[in-house]
Amino acid sequence: MGAMPRKVIEARGLTKHYKLGSEVIRAVRGVDLTILEGEFVAIMGPSGSGKSTFMNLVGCLDTPTAGHYSLNGQDVSRLSEAKLAAIRNKDIGFVFQTFNLLARATALHNVELPLIYAGTPSSERRRRAREKLEMVGLGDRMGHKPPEMSGGQRQRVAVARALVNNPALLLADEPTGNLDSKTGEEIMDVMVKLNDQGQTIVLVTHETEIAEYAKRQVHLRDGVIERDFLNETRRTSFTRVATEQSEADGGPGEEFAGAAPAAGT
Repeated sequence: MGAMPRKVIEARGLTKHYKLGSEVIRAVRGVDLTILEGEFVAIMGPSGSGKSTFMNLVGCLDTPTAGHYSLNGQDVSRLSEAKLAAIRNKDIGFVFQTFNLLARATALHNVELPLIYAGTPSSERRRRAREKLEMVGLGDRMGHKPPEMSGGQRQRVAVARALVNNPALLLADEPTGNLDSKTGEEIMDVMVKLNDQGQTIVLVTHETEIAEYAKRQVHLRDGVIERDFLNETRRTSFTRVATEQSEADGGPGEEFAGAAPAAGT
């Protein structure tokens, strides 16, 4: 038997309360959750469910009121802001809805930025940035600036930047929120391929169809986990095309889609 996958995320009794005047907002209420290396987990929930607060805790952007949170084997629950910043740069790759790219910098330079902050030598920075841009299919766009690129290309640059430090965790917050449905599917296919290569991914979304690309879904409501389950059929663009074709031919669309293999299988 092979070794058990290591725990990338381990939360025990994770709690976050905020004071709003005289009122206490209990955003996250004692969450227990383990995510193993190589998992692709979608965090879902309605507005006010606690998913954004939970994402901030998982991403070391905030500290818990109570409970413990270990990232990649290190308890980060009570670390200083300086140490959290170092962990965010080294162990977590962030992909945001709004891309957060420098408009006047090339794709290559945007991807290099985390390595600049880490003090990586320039030749190594450039090599790794090129490698990640090629990985997301932008080998021919390295010299382009964000205004010269489509929304989908800009998000691919953001994904490459998130990956350049080889993080233990890729954390994506509504990564398709600013994209049309077809481009969003292309970005999710990139995520599926990265996960097939072993990248651990946590995706925060309110869209059911986007969550179906993950292997596992965790649904929050009122700050607690309401449901935690595996996706029986993982959605890919192959699934979508097969379903549409089968329906156009008058065949059993959903059954055919359920039999479609995941990307990389």
